[in-house]
Amino acid sequence: MNHLKPAETLDALMKAAELKASMPLKRIIIFGIFAGVYIAFAGAGANMASFNLLANPETFGLGKILSGTIFTVGLMLVVLGGAELFTGNTTMIAAVAEKRITASSMLKNWIIVYICNFIGGVLIAFMVYYSGGLNAGNGLLGAMTVKIASGKVNLEFGQALVSGIMCNWLVCMAVWLSTGAQTTMGKIFSIFFPIWLFVTAGFEHSVANMFFIPAGIFASGNELFVSLSGVSQDILSNLNWSGMLINNLFPVTIGNIIGGSVCVAMGYYTALKSEK
Repeated sequence: MNHLKPAETLDALMKAAELKASMPLKRIIIFGIFAGVYIAFAGAGANMASFNLLANPETFGLGKILSGTIFTVGLMLVVLGGAELFTGNTTMIAAVAEKRITASSMLKNWIIVYICNFIGGVLIAFMVYYSGGLNAGNGLLGAMTVKIASGKVNLEFGQALVSGIMCNWLVCMAVWLSTGAQTTMGKIFSIFFPIWLFVTAGFEHSVANMFFIPAGIFASGNELFVSLSGVSQDILSNLNWSGMLINNLFPVTIGNIIGGSVCVAMGYYTALKSEK
């Protein structure tokens, strides 16, 4: 058997939720940081590969396609390597609905994993900046890093919320499909296409933004990067830690929860629970 049936995938997902809910605190913390690091590595690689294409309006779409192909590695590292990613863990709600875990154990997992994902993302953002990696292309990578982050912290609440819903709908479909896949290559392909799609479409992922925005905050301290970015001071005024938390992570996280828990987990649970 190469792939589980939908009802079997749902059961496997709920079994995984039971393991997550009972995981020792030390493991949750380490695996949560790992996931933030893996997604950040993917973001750093995606930016490095695509910054020249993204800088040109005529090749912007091609840049997103290229960025998406590389960013897929992040979730592959999480799923195949073993790590705890907040956005994927929003599917745990199906196990709550089935009374296989408690709501409090799910929320505990979400909160700890979210904080640890944040630590991992900021750590790699700082390391990329401090290592000089953003100087690539005579500073154009740093400039694009500032531009990307500035755009994220200046989204309207509704825009960020809806983009977050669409993003994690696709991310959790990658989790759903990879849970049903029974081979390593099956899991890789199950992850690749939904993640490629969400990045190409430009949707908002809270954990990815824990790298992209801090990297932009660090880069905004470099006058060369700021001048090359062409971003106005009015736009830059929101590129700070409070702007990241209030203008982006807050609405995007809500959207991610809706996309993963309601659209995917509870959608499939409602459709399939009579078949289990």
